[in-house]
Amino acid sequence: MSRIGKKPIAIPEKTTVTFDGRTVTVKGPLGESSRIVPTTVTVEVKDNVATVSARGAGASAMWGTFASHLKNMIKGVNEAYSKKLVVEGIGFKADVKGTNIVFSLGFSHQITVAIPGELKVTADKNIVSVSGIDKELVGRFTSEIRSLKKPEPYKGKGIRYEGEVIRRKQGKKTA
Repeated sequence: MSRIGKKPIAIPEKTTVTFDGRTVTVKGPLGESSRIVPTTVTVEVKDNVATVSARGAGASAMWGTFASHLKNMIKGVNEAYSKKLVVEGIGFKADVKGTNIVFSLGFSHQITVAIPGELKVTADKNIVSVSGIDKELVGRFTSEIRSLKKPEPYKGKGIRYEGEVIRRKQGKKTA
């Protein structure tokens, strides 16, 4: 039995949740989000409360997962998810140009990454801020950016999440 799936999900004011058998759609002040519902799960909306229930045996795995997805969708349309990345290193920088973000990361060339239309990306000095209503998309995009140049353990150069601690190693010793 899913403990997360059992709990009813409160729907805040100015937010509507609709379920039409196959997809669930959440509309709020920041936008609209929709997701296809697995066949093993049903969603019921009554009196500003949404409940997720499992259909049949063996459906409990998706029950809690979809309940978490629904909570994230409701939270996302009310307050945007955001993550910040720190670009660290001499000569390392990031610039937003139109619908692309351009990185100078110590390679012989610049790296250009297309920004998904649903996300807002800003670059101030060495901090890149990514925000949007879809938690998965924000997380995936920031991880793709981080993978361009992961922080190295000797000088800490690279792209890291804000607040992430990089375990540093001692350099080579001279005799």
